[in-house]
Amino acid sequence: MTQAIRTDADAQIQSKEQTPFFEVLESRRSVRKYDSSAVITQDEVKEILEIATKAPSSSNMQPWRFLVVTDPELKQKLLPIAFNQQQVTEASAIVIVLGDLEMYSLSDQIYGAAVKAGYMTEETAGNFIANSTRMYSSLPADRLKEIVVFDTGLVAMQIMLTARAKGYDTVPMGGYNRDQVRELFQIPDRYLPTLMLPIGKAAAEGHPTTRLPIDDIVFVNGL
Repeated sequence: MTQAIRTDADAQIQSKEQTPFFEVLESRRSVRKYDSSAVITQDEVKEILEIATKAPSSSNMQPWRFLVVTDPELKQKLLPIAFNQQQVTEASAIVIVLGDLEMYSLSDQIYGAAVKAGYMTEETAGNFIANSTRMYSSLPADRLKEIVVFDTGLVAMQIMLTARAKGYDTVPMGGYNRDQVRELFQIPDRYLPTLMLPIGKAAAEGHPTTRLPIDDIVFVNGL
């Protein structure tokens, strides 16, 4: 009986701490005005990113890399680069999502971890490593970029939903000068800047939006 009571109490605590998934989906908005006094800790950012990296990726290559900007001076330098969109200075942190165009170079580490976890044999991992390295390294540049951009889009959505579940707001930003971001942070050509994601506490709610009727955009068994 005592154990049952403890279990029920734990469940109640857990339910208070976790926002229901569909509520997260409904409440996520693109927020452009942030409380500049709000602070997000490095540990919180790390946790959000760690959860977000459960996203799927091509051959599990996980091409996403994250440049986290919290320094006020650096955020001010980002302001003109982001076409003076004020959220880059007001948000608690800016996550610049990068795509690694040489993600296959980490295939040993990726599949080696799968072997250690007992998810595959060394022989299977060896085949995956050889095949992934050969395939991705020989792809045309445009196709490789397409794969990397797609996968970083998946992880970006996970970041936004995870942040919302933890009480933070975000806005996906494609409108910024990528060349100037490269120059500011001395980003090697290996890494492709994709989205810029401010994270923080909303000072004004993101405005609601409408969506096209589902019957107008769904085709069953053909167009």
